[in-house]
Amino acid sequence: MIMKKRISILICLMLLVSSFTGCHGSKGSNAFDVPESFDESRSFEITFWAKNDTNKTQTAIYNKAIEDFEALYPNVKVNMRLYTDYGKIYNDVITNISTNTTPNVCITYPDHIATYLTGSNTVVPLDELFTNEKYGLGGSEVKFDSPKVTEIVPEFLKECKIGDTHYALPYMRSTEACYVNKTYVEKLGFTLPETLTWDFVWEVSEAAMEKNADGNFKINGGQVLIPFIYKSTDNMMIQYLKQKDAGFSDDDGNILLFNDETKELLKTVAAHTKNGAFSTFKISGYPANFLNAGQCIFAIDSTAGATWMGSKAPLVDIAKEKIVDFETEVMTIPQCDPNNPKMISQGPSVCVFNKADPEEVLASWLFAQYLLTNDVQIAYSETEGYVPVTLKAQNAPEYKEYLEAEGSDDNLHYDVKIKAAKLLMANTENTFVTSVFNGSASVRDAGGQLIENVTKAVRRKKTVDDKFIDSTYEEVKSLYHLDGQGGGASGGKKNLGPLPFASKALIGTIIAAWIVIGFFELKDKLKKEK
Repeated sequence: MIMKKRISILICLMLLVSSFTGCHGSKGSNAFDVPESFDESRSFEITFWAKNDTNKTQTAIYNKAIEDFEALYPNVKVNMRLYTDYGKIYNDVITNISTNTTPNVCITYPDHIATYLTGSNTVVPLDELFTNEKYGLGGSEVKFDSPKVTEIVPEFLKECKIGDTHYALPYMRSTEACYVNKTYVEKLGFTLPETLTWDFVWEVSEAAMEKNADGNFKINGGQVLIPFIYKSTDNMMIQYLKQKDAGFSDDDGNILLFNDETKELLKTVAAHTKNGAFSTFKISGYPANFLNAGQCIFAIDSTAGATWMGSKAPLVDIAKEKIVDFETEVMTIPQCDPNNPKMISQGPSVCVFNKADPEEVLASWLFAQYLLTNDVQIAYSETEGYVPVTLKAQNAPEYKEYLEAEGSDDNLHYDVKIKAAKLLMANTENTFVTSVFNGSASVRDAGGQLIENVTKAVRRKKTVDDKFIDSTYEEVKSLYHLDGQGGGASGGKKNLGPLPFASKALIGTIIAAWIVIGFFELKDKLKKEK
């Protein structure tokens, strides 16, 4: 009788958690099916989360895109929310997934989407929408000149796949460039090669550290000089390892970052940091500010930041009187093998979130498509060193005319900006992206953190040797939760993120059930003893 009572309690608890987790799981929407038609007699209100660096021109382009889209589809109202940082968009999406309040359309990155996908049917798979006869790319019922699938740059479209499925459309693409003070390089007695190498950059940077008798640097006559500044140290790590054919991560989510080639790069960084020849954006500040003030020779940043680079840059963060005059060269990032260049492809993509109403999703998809029209693509790419993601836009007469006008003025046709765009277009086949999985964003952050930690340590007069680097490996693994499953020099498994709520509830209830059973066992035992 007692045993039956205990079993009944356990069953009741299991039924309780089953109903609870089932309810919680309902936060995941049903799989999206493309509607047969779009009812334009119905009104829809969709939200669009976008990123903007306080660039009023880009904001105006978004506003015009929304206005033009709403003119074509008067029954669809688009509400835009602007962010200054992709990380903030990511954090807000994660928060809103749990409350079913995600946006409809979101500017984001595949790394982030991989995490969004841990929610059931949270993000809409787009392959069926791509090819839908009516509402797909170039579809018969689409009210604007939508690009066909074949008119999207294939390398950029491929970057939007997670596993075998496309979960995003590319929106804009950039890569990294090395903005070089060519005047200083030649003043030091060097000639820029056709392709920069790491060895060349380090050699010139060290040569630039020579000082006059008064303690000022010979090259600029000033007290401040950091010859080589890297803005994104995670990209620095990723690209160096790719060039060395060393591991970073793979499609199965194995973490290969903590290897001997990584250690080699960290020791090199330490050596040149010790001499003052290298620093990072997080430690010293924005590379463009140092470059434009004649305090840096090699400034590595995104091609999307080209309008801030050079002595005639239309956008600057320093006083005009601090800017020095020099010739700016836009080059690919340093390479290990100049005959086999490799550089990262980056830039925002657009994803569509699933909702209970399939027609609301369809309205969102149509707006996401509209962002790929020539009007939007060309206008946005002209604001920075971005490249349109469609061949349709790249081959448009107005875009070719824009490129041909390179250097005709220092605003719309600023030569450094257009050179940066041309650099990516000439190297599209040499670009790559890292593997995408839930937790891949953490691996990326960890790669940059290793360089930051080493650079800070040297500046604090610490010795960077094998022991220090091994210790830093463990510290960074712990910081980004990469130490759960192995993870030595040979790798480790992907960080799968936190357990879903339903799983936590189930585990907690099972534990509670055994506690209840234990309580009755103890109660019976005490009763017998009495």
